[in-house]
Amino acid sequence: MNLDSANELAPVLFSDSYTAARQKFLTATAGAKAYRCSTPGPSGEALYTDAAWYGPRDARKLLILISGTHGPEGYCGSASQLLFLRAGFHEKLPPSTAVLFVHALNCYGFAWDRRVTAEGCDLNRNFIDFSKPVPPNPGYEELHDYIVCEDISEEGLQRAEAALDAYKTKRGERQFQIALTSGQYTRPGGAHFGGSGPTEARRTLERIVADHGVASREEVVIVDYHTGLGRFGYGELQCEQQSGLDGYERAKRIFGLSVTSPEIGNSSAVELYGTQAEYWERILGDRHTYVALEYGTLGVVKGPKTGFTRKDLWLFRYRPQDADTELGRGIRKLSKAYFYPQHPDWQEMILCRSHQVHRQALEAFQ
Repeated sequence: MNLDSANELAPVLFSDSYTAARQKFLTATAGAKAYRCSTPGPSGEALYTDAAWYGPRDARKLLILISGTHGPEGYCGSASQLLFLRAGFHEKLPPSTAVLFVHALNCYGFAWDRRVTAEGCDLNRNFIDFSKPVPPNPGYEELHDYIVCEDISEEGLQRAEAALDAYKTKRGERQFQIALTSGQYTRPGGAHFGGSGPTEARRTLERIVADHGVASREEVVIVDYHTGLGRFGYGELQCEQQSGLDGYERAKRIFGLSVTSPEIGNSSAVELYGTQAEYWERILGDRHTYVALEYGTLGVVKGPKTGFTRKDLWLFRYRPQDADTELGRGIRKLSKAYFYPQHPDWQEMILCRSHQVHRQALEAFQ
């Protein structure tokens, strides 16, 4: 693939809906296994997470490509997965190497253009060990009523923003981001709610992992596609603190010096609870390398003053019956536009970076 082909392929690989993305994926893959979601889509349609395997079943080394952890971020991830197939990487895998595609992990969020699961959970905060006490987040407790406001009139929002600004002035921007985004487990319907137990999407991933014997592999690299954080079109390879400095060093050996980690302070993300990295660390230890390939969209989400975030939380907390009315569709459209800017230059940047990351991951297995 060259730069010109990335521009030409963008209209072919990117989709305008979950349904279109799934159809393209099924057309491009052979024998994908479907895992049905118990919650239907906006038009009552059935929703599925799909998994496809290429390479020897007893492969010692495994590359896993995951799209749709955060709903509408799946537009980018699905196109990147299709790019891998279009490039023919699956047809020339190194010996003893396989690749596993997990398409639309949070298929509910993908179809509804919501970052959360059907349970209202941030899936990337849901992978904690629920047999242990949940992580506390006292900062979020202070902020919740100003983030999920019943009154979203101009006056109501002004009062909420004043309270949030006062918190930032007192605690600082970083502590505000930690309170808001690191994950909370006490306020269902709130921002970055990690749940009270494993979500259906998490259980689906666990089934896929079991069905394909992932835990027995000697070396596993996981690329989890995300959007919404960072500079427009730039693909940041983020490690999570659960993998530790060893995981960060493993990722650097594969992907180079562009890898970041909140643990060393060069990541655009703060420390997070319950991410997929925690799950992979738990089942694979130092046999895995996990990176979130995070593409910037329209700027860093600094807080609930980003219109769609607050409106989405308000809609599904106070007016869920209107989710598929003109009001709800308008709010969902804002969410889709933020996580999926349908600009040709953005799409071209995504494909070029994803192709590079795919190549680097496979070269590490040789």
